[in-house]
Amino acid sequence: MIGTMDVLFWQLVHLLLRDGYRIAQLSERGDEIWLESGHWRRPTLVRLVRADFDWSRSLRLDIEYTWQLLRQMNGRKIGKGGRVVNVYVMAYPPVDDWEFLVSKPLPLPGAADGGFETLLIHSGNADEMLLRLGDLIGVSLRPQPLAEEADPFAAAERLKHEVLTEWRRQREEERRLFDYGKPVFTKLLIIVQVAMFLVLEWSGGSTNPDVLIHYGAKFNPLIEAGEWWRFLTPMVLHIGLLHLLTNTFALYYLGMTVERLYGSLRFLVIYITAGFFGTLASFLFTPSLSAGASGAIFGLFGALLYFGTVYRHLFFRTMGMNVVSLIVINLLFGLLVPGIDNAGHIGGLIGGFLAAGAVHLPKHAAWGRQFRALAAAVLLAAAGLWVGFR
Repeated sequence: MIGTMDVLFWQLVHLLLRDGYRIAQLSERGDEIWLESGHWRRPTLVRLVRADFDWSRSLRLDIEYTWQLLRQMNGRKIGKGGRVVNVYVMAYPPVDDWEFLVSKPLPLPGAADGGFETLLIHSGNADEMLLRLGDLIGVSLRPQPLAEEADPFAAAERLKHEVLTEWRRQREEERRLFDYGKPVFTKLLIIVQVAMFLVLEWSGGSTNPDVLIHYGAKFNPLIEAGEWWRFLTPMVLHIGLLHLLTNTFALYYLGMTVERLYGSLRFLVIYITAGFFGTLASFLFTPSLSAGASGAIFGLFGALLYFGTVYRHLFFRTMGMNVVSLIVINLLFGLLVPGIDNAGHIGGLIGGFLAAGAVHLPKHAAWGRQFRALAAAVLLAAAGLWVGFR
């Protein structure tokens, strides 16, 4: 019976992997596996444990430990509306009363009602519990029956080997996601904006309004007069050394990440589009003279947010909270400190998100999403230009 339940445990892992789940964590002995769904709107974590508890006290302690661990995460790994399903696969249940431990789901911060549900699957209730588990997570769970003459321990080892191979493949694929492109245009853009700063200083000063206007800063009257190229040229101009240093460091760190994720050509499209949207938003909402790469840099934040919609769990497991926090802090800073073009920042953020959706990630075409993002970007730009020039 023990071997049969070992087989069932690894079959469940296989079925979840086939349905789009990925292994988030695997214990050294392989008796505890956390799997996460790819559904970013209603995420689900499944904890599978292969254990045999003689007494319900051991079961209760393990449930409480897991529940407290998830509560300390404060919903970061689950997300709004998500849930955790805690599944024990046992040959036999504890010898004393245990049903009351799994009769009611437990609450989790930010998760759906009853966000932490525990199921105990044993040899006497396997069919019933598999149906219930399938209903909870929206997956059809129909493990193949083991042939009577087959060795269950050998079958379990074979399934375990296949799972571990798939896990290593997923980890390697995730590693390659962050190392797709080489940061060519990031370095080139840094060189260009430093060179333009030196040109401005040589021509009379980067804080001189006449010099800024001459070299292409955003100036509404001249844009209205037909100088459309001013929607793009402000990206390489900076007002003062502090402005240049701030944006150069931001471009270096964000640009390296985004260009490695998306590749050089996609990165350039995202950067230029975000810069255009940033200037367009500034043109619509701010009459003052402005320049800088801030709108385009916020577009890189937007590209990272879009990456988070495609790889939600990977995003929040690596850089997600840092990215969201930096966006919020910078936007609040722009609201509280006078002289900062927050409209340009928000426009760049939106433009970068839409541009990233239009080009999508390398080797991961999603034509429906790409077309919708492209259509939204074109319509938004056309509407902004129409309103601005009227």
